[in-house]
Amino acid sequence: MEEHRRSGRRGALRKVLPAVVAAGIGVAGFAVPAHGNEPGPAAATGIRQAAAADGRQASAAADFPTWGTRWVVHAGPDINSPAVGMINKTAAGQDRITADYQVDTGHRVCQDSACSTYMAHLTGPVTGFLTVVAVDVPQDRLPGIPVHGDGGRPQPGGSRQEMLNRAATWLTANDGAQVPYSQAQVWKDGYRQDCSGYASMALGLPTPGTNTVGLATDRGITRPISLDELKPGDLLIDASGDNNNRHVVIFEKWNNDAHSSYTAYEQRGGHGTDHRTLTYGLPGGDAEFTPYRPVMFGD
Repeated sequence: MEEHRRSGRRGALRKVLPAVVAAGIGVAGFAVPAHGNEPGPAAATGIRQAAAADGRQASAAADFPTWGTRWVVHAGPDINSPAVGMINKTAAGQDRITADYQVDTGHRVCQDSACSTYMAHLTGPVTGFLTVVAVDVPQDRLPGIPVHGDGGRPQPGGSRQEMLNRAATWLTANDGAQVPYSQAQVWKDGYRQDCSGYASMALGLPTPGTNTVGLATDRGITRPISLDELKPGDLLIDASGDNNNRHVVIFEKWNNDAHSSYTAYEQRGGHGTDHRTLTYGLPGGDAEFTPYRPVMFGD
């Protein structure tokens, strides 16, 4: 059991600030066609600079401030594992922690308005595992710190339903409305608001998300499959052309036995997050789309 008290510092910080805002870097949005999904040169530069600044800060020191008092450090990545020490024993936020990797436990821990399923492996001031809720950062996981020791990539065995559930959150995340489309802006969770940023969010890839070409060509993320193999959570990707043509959608289900259309989650220009019937990649539809399976599913 985690043992801690409120410090009054936390509030709703984690749910309000995306990584690039926390880094103090702003990027401006611009109009794009509905089928485009990737940053133009100016916006891409801004995002790369923001990500680089965030990455440099995290990788250079790999230490973070904490909040509250009497947070238990555990022997393993489980809050029910034995205690090996404690941080902030007498004063809120008195300890800074250093971490070399983090683990997604799948168990949600909350305090005040902050929640996380991640536990960080500490190398100081105590060696062991600490819930990321105890760390005073806006994200629900430590920025720039590897997940499962594998650079933050999802591991085999991830749930298709969990991916679809994450995709569905953007339908109402904007105060009950869909997240607006942008090739330059990032949403409150730190992911870019274009289609590849959206797919990256659903997959649980590191923020701000990879691009469409990366989703199609990185065999650590996906592998090609046939249309007949499509299952919930698979992707249909058009990785050709420029940033105004490339696109990715998340397959949910076939609409009929003839497989003449399907329902998918999509982040599209001029609208934002959508859940609708599509024919991309099907006979008579847009032939540029190819089906891919996220390797995190392990099949």
